[in-house]
Amino acid sequence: MKISVIIPAYNEEAIIGKCLEAVFQADKPSNPLEILVVNNASTDRTASIASSYSGVRVVTENQKGLTKARHCGQANATGDVLVYIDADTKIPKHLLQYVEKKFSDDPKLVAMSGPYKYHDWTWYGRLTLWLYHWLLVPITQLVVNRLLHKGSVFYGGNFALRKPVLDRIGGFDTGLEFWSEDTQIGRRMSREGRVRFFHRAYVFTSARRYYEEGFVRVLMRYIMNFFWDIFFHRPFTRGYKDVRKSVSA
Repeated sequence: MKISVIIPAYNEEAIIGKCLEAVFQADKPSNPLEILVVNNASTDRTASIASSYSGVRVVTENQKGLTKARHCGQANATGDVLVYIDADTKIPKHLLQYVEKKFSDDPKLVAMSGPYKYHDWTWYGRLTLWLYHWLLVPITQLVVNRLLHKGSVFYGGNFALRKPVLDRIGGFDTGLEFWSEDTQIGRRMSREGRVRFFHRAYVFTSARRYYEEGFVRVLMRYIMNFFWDIFFHRPFTRGYKDVRKSVSA
């Protein structure tokens, strides 16, 4: 089982290096690892910085857009399992081996996701997410995933899926801009097999969007877009703002 790590990146010269360093420092899976950075219409040094790392392949998607970048990564990856993370994400050492084991142990598992741990957020932000992950996520997963079979809790900056299954369903919906793109792919993959949320499959990431747009506003947007896609199959929020300044890169 070959794993491809795919990192979409738009103007992320300030932090793409630290993201890649975390991948290189992680415990490696048993089979060869592929690392792809999708340079998504960047106008800064994102591509050149990523290319300077031995073992990293940079592919280019000239049309700006997160789903377009994800789809480009899918088209160029050679792995059996695709691990998608964001450029402001740092994976823990165990993650890649953990993902490999989950897919190896369960042939019916087609996709998985896990929580965020924000390295630069306030104490109340971290507490809110802790309560959400340990109280609301299990309930939501039970109702939406196990009982209603309508989808899964799915984080766009931290998920993995089987490439043959993703190919079979037609890949990512490139018509989506930003909101609910993660929920949508989790919902569509759930029609093909098991989609799970594992607490140990966490990643470290930045709370820069919460700082930029406001804690309550962003939290409510994520919640509303999740349920809107689950039940109506479309995002609740239109338009999005690029946030590139990392509080603590």
